[in-house]
Amino acid sequence: MKQNKLSRLVAAAACAVSLASVHAAAAPMKTVTMMVGGIDKQIYLPYQLAQDLGFFKKYGVNMVLSTEQEGGVGAEDAMVSGQVDMAGAWYVHTIDFQQHGKAVVDIAQLSGAPGERILCTPQSGVKTPADWKGKSVGVTDLGSGTDDLTLYLAARYGLSTKDFTRVGVGAGPTLIAAMQHGRVVCAMTTQPTVNAVEKMGIGRSTIDLATGPGVNKWLGGYWPTAAVLARADWVKAHPKTTQAVVDAMVETMHWIHTHSAEQIADNLPKDFVSNPLSSKAEYVRALSEDKGQFLPDGLMPAGGPQTVYQVEKLAGKIKKPVNLTVTYDNAYAEKANAMLKAAGK
Repeated sequence: MKQNKLSRLVAAAACAVSLASVHAAAAPMKTVTMMVGGIDKQIYLPYQLAQDLGFFKKYGVNMVLSTEQEGGVGAEDAMVSGQVDMAGAWYVHTIDFQQHGKAVVDIAQLSGAPGERILCTPQSGVKTPADWKGKSVGVTDLGSGTDDLTLYLAARYGLSTKDFTRVGVGAGPTLIAAMQHGRVVCAMTTQPTVNAVEKMGIGRSTIDLATGPGVNKWLGGYWPTAAVLARADWVKAHPKTTQAVVDAMVETMHWIHTHSAEQIADNLPKDFVSNPLSSKAEYVRALSEDKGQFLPDGLMPAGGPQTVYQVEKLAGKIKKPVNLTVTYDNAYAEKANAMLKAAGK
């Protein structure tokens, strides 16, 4: 009798679990839209990787990814205007928006370094930012994050804006052309443009802003960049969906931390890792060098916001008081990490 009763209880429990699984599978996916500031750039690879690994769907999110286009609306502006729900963009935008009375929050911090390198022509003689005096230096656009970093580096080495010239050169072919034709002697960019410039012999990596040691040397501390940004009111209205997105991104960061550069490349779209600017082998080699920019837990590194604030202040971007404590929220990533730890991941 006891055995039969036990068997019935086990069968009932199994049935309940099965029904719960069916119900979960049948639950409608929450659609979330996110624009990334250059989805094929190596510094922004976690968003597409999360998609391709199936982590968004795992946590019940139908993620619709898009990428900002040259000359189009920036990812962060598209998010603030409501064109998309979230942005894959740099943390610094939360400070910029606060200056304009708009509340944007960083809900997951993916990298602790800009992932940028400053390339200089062999004949330039540039070894530090102090050597930019009297020269022209390329940035993505005037007023961009790379421009702010360039101004900060210059100031740390005693130069004012009158001592050198900043030129907007974009990335990829336009940056390469600017270096080839002598419009600039140095330029700040990311992979895969770095690979292309070095392969062509027109420039070499002189200042490393792509790794933890690099940013600590040149910027004086971690400089958090790639993040998941959303309007504070959107986050407040969609706490469960926000948590699901962060769960997916944090599991992706764990996955990046425990897998090789080659394994990461194998799980990205082929045209991301092999294209006219870079072969897959070159992509993997560069990622192996710069993989340390990615944080393993999605948490804002201690002191990171203060370092970004100092860069912005020195660049002349801070006009009003800033409350850094509301520019990011670690609570979602902390909950995601606790969940993954309990699951043994």
